[in-house]
Amino acid sequence: MDVRVGLCGWTVSQASYARRFPVVEVQHTFYEPPADAVLHRWRAQVPPGFEFTLKAWQVVTHESGSPTYRRLKRPLPESARGQVGAFRTTPPVLAGWQRTLECARLLRATAVLLQCPRSFRPTVDNVRRLRAFVSQVDRPAGRLLWEPRGEWPTELLVELCTELDLVHVVDPMQAETVTPEQTYYRLHGTTGARHVHTDDELRRVRDLVDGRPMPYVMFNNMPRVGDAERFLTLLGH
Repeated sequence: MDVRVGLCGWTVSQASYARRFPVVEVQHTFYEPPADAVLHRWRAQVPPGFEFTLKAWQVVTHESGSPTYRRLKRPLPESARGQVGAFRTTPPVLAGWQRTLECARLLRATAVLLQCPRSFRPTVDNVRRLRAFVSQVDRPAGRLLWEPRGEWPTELLVELCTELDLVHVVDPMQAETVTPEQTYYRLHGTTGARHVHTDDELRRVRDLVDGRPMPYVMFNNMPRVGDAERFLTLLGH
């Protein structure tokens, strides 16, 4: 099977990673995008066929009260509080999106992930802002991925992904994607971040992606290196 298996974050040294996996989902761009020089170095130090995907900067998706902002080197300015996240089309959100696109361009990323917090629920205001944002902003050269998390009606997910040309990202242990023709799984850990996926769980994922056109299976649990390598073995790689 032609399955792209990788990790959410380098986790191991870049040189070691590039020998073991064909794709990485960059997490730094979510917390605070690195300098251009760092991105150039990452791109230069991997083989030509190595693939990057990346998470959009949190100012696009996460509101200012999110604990993820503790990872910022400089705190959000007071003027930005209440103005970021939830796909608002405010100056700080639009600037954050432009920086995300620039990171994707420098890495030649094949996809950009919009990962929403669980607090982003399918309210009328949230759906309206998502529609307005995605339909108005520049899109990346690659695919635009969306991981809503939380409980969203399947009919609404299908409608939004079709209308806005989004790839629906899920943890297959929790839900199934409404865009199986463009499968991008993120495995967070069935019982929590420390969860080690069982052989039965990994076989279930293998069976789910069998026959799908170049699916992605990205591991985001803490023991992700071992789980991903066991999954590769299961695939016969």
